[in-house]
Amino acid sequence: MLKRFRVVLSLLLIFGFSATLFAAESKDTYFPHALGNYWVYEDQDGNELTRRVVEGKEIAGEMYHAFNYEPALEDSANYDYHIHPNFYRIGEEKVTFWVGDEAEKAVKAHLTKEMEAFLKLLQKMGAPFIMLYNIEIEAQDPFYALPMPVTFNEKWKATQIKAKITLTPVPPQDPPEITLEFTIVETGTVVGTEDVETPAGTFKDCLKIEYRTETEVAAVPSPETGSDPPGESFTTLWVAPNIGIVKFHQKAEDIFLKTISTTMPPEVGALPTVRPPELNLELKKYEVKSAD
Repeated sequence: MLKRFRVVLSLLLIFGFSATLFAAESKDTYFPHALGNYWVYEDQDGNELTRRVVEGKEIAGEMYHAFNYEPALEDSANYDYHIHPNFYRIGEEKVTFWVGDEAEKAVKAHLTKEMEAFLKLLQKMGAPFIMLYNIEIEAQDPFYALPMPVTFNEKWKATQIKAKITLTPVPPQDPPEITLEFTIVETGTVVGTEDVETPAGTFKDCLKIEYRTETEVAAVPSPETGSDPPGESFTTLWVAPNIGIVKFHQKAEDIFLKTISTTMPPEVGALPTVRPPELNLELKKYEVKSAD
């Protein structure tokens, strides 16, 4: 009996130590932050994006690690906070990205392009008025990228973005003003691990993280017919231990244009699209140094 107790005690100590060690290592296992680390990604069109670790910064009383990117983005609409975070923090309970300002600019840039496409459509339809618009965006900071320790199939709220579009027809119409309010909520889930093959090699046991956004729309006045469909986007990251992000996939929809699609007359046909329907990035080459 004593011998059996010692065996059980030994197993508990071994597994307890292993779990503690994993928890300690996992804090920066998936986001290596040694200065000089770099990753080169390539999209489906052959365009490259290079991410480098640079000196960090104190934000809101906390120290954040930092990335920079080459080439620099010339269009805010091409910014995506999943793959372009400038500042990130590996905390005891979660990995967070400080991306609120950039996310606000990106969403505003997307909605502006959608509005311009909509205005061109109105002109094409021969509308007897022009439409002035104003866009306001408020994004949550930070973006909660990954909980620590990593758990599978448990959903968490990653971020929330609120957008308000005020439309004013000139000359005045009935109604004289329309307001659309969007609430974009994104949730994340670690669905498991996978082996991933990229141009940079094959990476074992990658975390597969899925993010899903759902958009709720409130219109004043409410439309008399039709319904406001929720906008959705799906983003998947594959993150390799001790390497970082090795693959990215996103399928997204336009927000405003899809919302108004149910209220447009049938003769208009398919509405224009602004956002590319899918984006893929794969790791092409990299250098990851020891944090020591």
